[in-house]
Amino acid sequence: MSRINVRMSDQHLAILGGGHMGRALIGGLLRSGTRPERIAVGERSQAARATLVRELGVTATADNEGAVAGAALVVLAVRPQEAAALLSGLAPVLRKERPLLLSVIAGVRVATLQSWCGGGVPIVRAMPNRPAMVGAGATALYAPPSADAAQRAAAERIARSVGEVVWVTEEDQLDLVTALSGSGPAYFFLLAEHMAAAAEALGLAAPLARTLAAATLYGAGLLTHTGDGDVAALRAEIASPGGTTEAALAAFAAADFKGTVARVLEAAARRSRELGAPAPRSAP
Repeated sequence: MSRINVRMSDQHLAILGGGHMGRALIGGLLRSGTRPERIAVGERSQAARATLVRELGVTATADNEGAVAGAALVVLAVRPQEAAALLSGLAPVLRKERPLLLSVIAGVRVATLQSWCGGGVPIVRAMPNRPAMVGAGATALYAPPSADAAQRAAAERIARSVGEVVWVTEEDQLDLVTALSGSGPAYFFLLAEHMAAAAEALGLAAPLARTLAAATLYGAGLLTHTGDGDVAALRAEIASPGGTTEAALAAFAAADFKGTVARVLEAAARRSRELGAPAPRSAP
């Protein structure tokens, strides 16, 4: 039996990178039944390793090769700029053991990841977002045709441990996912930040303005999630004809809010594509 077909709670899993997303995935895996002794984390920061061991009970090491050894599935959760050197250094053990590599880094394509691993390593890409830290993430997955059903199922189990999961059929669509849901929480945080600042400028006390803005952001998200997801209908229910919300929405329209949002997503998607572009070769 392939190691990837063994129950998730019995697999040895390696997570390369113990930052925000690595910690989010560890937390989700623990909540979904994976035993902490089954998780090894490769993390170069001694302070981060100590925190992971103390707070989550997993194994954390600066030895990435040791973390990966024997793993059925390896999660790549480092910065895009660090991935090439990391995977190239691990290529011998990855080619030997052939774990499923689940990459959660933005932009970097399957073909590029395979070239760094030396080929022959099964790869699935994921684009999660920061709410995964509280189990409310949105993750899009892409698997190349070479990935089999067991590998796809294993990747989905990892992603589903921290929230909702969707699959995309084309790898380029992950750039759009990155712009929409990957970076998306920051857009809402920015809006709430500006709402609070504007209310303060109009005379509301700053702590009160921040509390109300944060609570409004949270409540709006809950309404969207518990309903059918029709945000246009939810907006229309609040915007009574001739009322305050309609006046506010008209001000948004006058400022070309729709066009601004389109440009925001275009900029993020373009940057995701840039991150995935091969680095220019140095002149001889």
